[in-house]
Amino acid sequence: MSIVNALTIDVEDYFQVSALAPHFPPKTWDAIPCRVERNMNVLLSLLHEHGAKATFFTLGWIGERYPHLVRLIAMEGHELASHGYAHQRATDQTREAFLSDISLAKTVLEDIAGVEVRGYRAPSFSIGTSNPWAHDCIAEAGYAYSSSVYPVKHDHYGLPDAPRFPYQLDSGLVEMPISTVRYLGRNLPAGGGGYFRFLPYSASRWLIRQVNERDGKPAMFYLHPWEVDPDQPRVQGTTAKTRFRHYVNLSRTEDRLRRLMNDFSWGRMDQVFLDAA
Repeated sequence: MSIVNALTIDVEDYFQVSALAPHFPPKTWDAIPCRVERNMNVLLSLLHEHGAKATFFTLGWIGERYPHLVRLIAMEGHELASHGYAHQRATDQTREAFLSDISLAKTVLEDIAGVEVRGYRAPSFSIGTSNPWAHDCIAEAGYAYSSSVYPVKHDHYGLPDAPRFPYQLDSGLVEMPISTVRYLGRNLPAGGGGYFRFLPYSASRWLIRQVNERDGKPAMFYLHPWEVDPDQPRVQGTTAKTRFRHYVNLSRTEDRLRRLMNDFSWGRMDQVFLDAA
């Protein structure tokens, strides 16, 4: 029997990405036309077509404005999880502000969908050595698990020395890191995101197979709705690095995702990792 991997989607719009934050402060969001509904329909249709399930880490801000999307996630058998309320990095908040944000998001999403929200993912995987208290806040807010650590070295996030597979903290909270492959003494990113667009599809397939076959574990993959939207507005005045990271191969993502659906089996985070644990 093939391993079922966990597919996760961080539900945010293109203007809420951390790299574009200087161009779109939260006070301007209400005036910007959203594209998340169109992009979510693409993803939900693709999942339905392949009989796959996923976990949707959803912003409370999105949930309040598109409650039908939140209900649809739950109605179609996917897991509804939290990405916080306003997509603020945990490292940019005080402990009190962080706890307030993630508690509000949980309440908003649960009230809309009528289901328990057990999982949380910090924007930009922003839990590391500078804010270990964040995990305590996640447990205090009533979540059962977090997926907020990426055990890689990166200029904006990463905790390279963290365990590569799910582990339990003293609070009882389970942390489920994004998948990596151990190679030549370092962790290679194997969980999608921008790397899914930057690298050839064959690289992503090989990395996931290493987790499944060499480690004998389920992999965890993530992407964003805006990554299947090649027609999104191009933001002027961004750096070359930001333009590359955000826009490269957007037109290829949907086709690559179809190939991913065909090559592997996919399920919800809670069923693949939490319930099994």
